[in-house]
Amino acid sequence: MIGAGRSDHPVKRYFIHTFMIVLGLIAIVPIYILLINSTRSTEQINLGLSLLPGSNMAYNWNALTSRGFLIWHGFLNSSIIAVSATVLSVYFSALTAYGLHIYRFRGRLAIWTIILIIMMLPGSLTFIGFYQLMARWRLTDMYLPLIIPGIAAAATVLFIRQYMSSVLSMELIDAARIDGAGEYRIFNIIIVPLIVPALAAQSIFTFVGSWNNFLAPFVLISTQSKYTLPMLIFMLRGDIYRTEFGGIYLGIAVSLVPIIIFYICMSRFIISGLTLGGIKE
Repeated sequence: MIGAGRSDHPVKRYFIHTFMIVLGLIAIVPIYILLINSTRSTEQINLGLSLLPGSNMAYNWNALTSRGFLIWHGFLNSSIIAVSATVLSVYFSALTAYGLHIYRFRGRLAIWTIILIIMMLPGSLTFIGFYQLMARWRLTDMYLPLIIPGIAAAATVLFIRQYMSSVLSMELIDAARIDGAGEYRIFNIIIVPLIVPALAAQSIFTFVGSWNNFLAPFVLISTQSKYTLPMLIFMLRGDIYRTEFGGIYLGIAVSLVPIIIFYICMSRFIISGLTLGGIKE
């Protein structure tokens, strides 16, 4: 029986490794095909799938930049929105999670219930009302409606609060209070360094979501000079006679560069953040 148990272990490990390889391929293959198509012409793309790169990248880049694709404007606009939304969302979500985790007050459970309900509601359910409110306040064609609402991130609050419950001790906070530190000083100087992994993990998710956001900017922004990068890529769909698919693929590939760079910079924190954030002591 012992021998049979030992012989099963390599089999289980083999299936686990195979499953992980399949998941990795599912994630990598679409990006690889995207990069390959960005080097091929429209005619070659219409002929079918290819795993070998083409020699049409220069033409695709020319088609990309000659159609009013203001790539640097798009990068700047998307960066302003994504970075601002990420910083504000992560900081204020952490501050909210800290208040809900540390303080015991009447209505605390009701707030948690509201947070869970908000997480269950799809964003599209409230989008029409949100647009009407922004139009009434005359905030359309501005970046504020794309940045400020990100502060109220229910999922980020829940994640950071769960992480805090595993790494924070009340003794540390009480000691800081005895030394005369105020609540905001305690949070900024003591708490924030302790929850850096959770902040980094949520920063990645928030940045990617804000950078790839298309619907909200498409509805709210009307001035072309304020278009984000996904909106500019949407403009590359072409006219009724010809669509430069190679240029579109190249534009999408270019838009992935900031996401990849941001992920590389923050990836050393994400695994520890996800692991510790789901553990309670």
